[in-house]
Amino acid sequence: MNDSKIPSWVNIIVLPLINIMFAFAFAAGIFIAVDVNPIEAAGVMVRGALGYQEGIGYTLYYATNFIFTGLAVAVAFSAGLFNIGGEGQAYMGGLGVGLACLALDSTLPFWALLPITMLASMLFGALFALIPAYLQAYRGSHIVITTIMFNFIASALMVYLLVNVLKLEGQMAPVSRVFEDSAGLPMFHEMTQWFGISFSQSPMNLSFFIALICCVLVWALLWRTRWGYAIRAMGASPSAAEYGGINYKKLIIVVMLISGALSGMMGLNEVQGYSQQLKLDFVAGYGFTGIAVCLIGRSHPIGIILASLLFGVLYQGGAELSFDYPNIDREMIQVVQALVVLFSGALALMLVKPAEKLFVFLDQKKKPLNGVKAEA
Repeated sequence: MNDSKIPSWVNIIVLPLINIMFAFAFAAGIFIAVDVNPIEAAGVMVRGALGYQEGIGYTLYYATNFIFTGLAVAVAFSAGLFNIGGEGQAYMGGLGVGLACLALDSTLPFWALLPITMLASMLFGALFALIPAYLQAYRGSHIVITTIMFNFIASALMVYLLVNVLKLEGQMAPVSRVFEDSAGLPMFHEMTQWFGISFSQSPMNLSFFIALICCVLVWALLWRTRWGYAIRAMGASPSAAEYGGINYKKLIIVVMLISGALSGMMGLNEVQGYSQQLKLDFVAGYGFTGIAVCLIGRSHPIGIILASLLFGVLYQGGAELSFDYPNIDREMIQVVQALVVLFSGALALMLVKPAEKLFVFLDQKKKPLNGVKAEA
């Protein structure tokens, strides 16, 4: 919010932290209701997510998916577009990665295959976002409606392809064949061995560092380029941006292509990194959670990294918590995650007005003091 009366660091860091504290306070009430000490439960979650190497690896593996989908939502949101199609775009990006690996894994070495799979993930995700973008720009169809519909189209298409086209003959499971070993992304524990460092096995892989590079590129795009200025101007006021000479329709297409490409890159982590084969439902809700990640991170890459780490801790720590406490099941962990989404997403602006009033009051208190000093 450019016209906010509060400093940007308060809006980006302090207020989201307070919202998260509210969410955890309500979650503590749920734990107390099932006779679980909330402080002990929080300790189990933190230790399960960050207390040992394997847990850290799983936390960063989950965070990788949230970074990709959070960035995708942030780019669109910066232009005033609410892209809820990250789930379907990630599905299609994974399909592009899988098809590239299935076609080329036996003929190309990894260093030659990786650029192709990256391009395939971005291309498939971007093209799947193109039709909703066109309908928004030139037919007035709302982007929220069309992207939601396309999530179901992606799901149905993947079911058809895996059941009727890509499934191996003689097997019941709707999965493709496993890729050749040379096609998979290097796992983090393998990468550390290159430098003589031992690290426990986990699904974390090279795509985590690709996601961090994407954060830098998105930051540079939005805050260091003319395109980024146009995107943010359109998000602030579409009519003013168009009056200032910005091609509103063209920019919608470009923004959604970038957003779809970022969502599609999630397929690198899930398809080429973790499972190394195509399977159903590998998106597992990461696209929708990316919306909450974007809102918590205030559409800024640094905030998105921190929010992704938070949800990575919730996912991994929640799994450890449900394992250690029989009276806490997976659904209760999802309630905790939902509370974080509620307070940091739906109620993200709850504290903005009180904070603005506080800073206006403090600013008014300073002015008389400055006047007294000037007279002295």
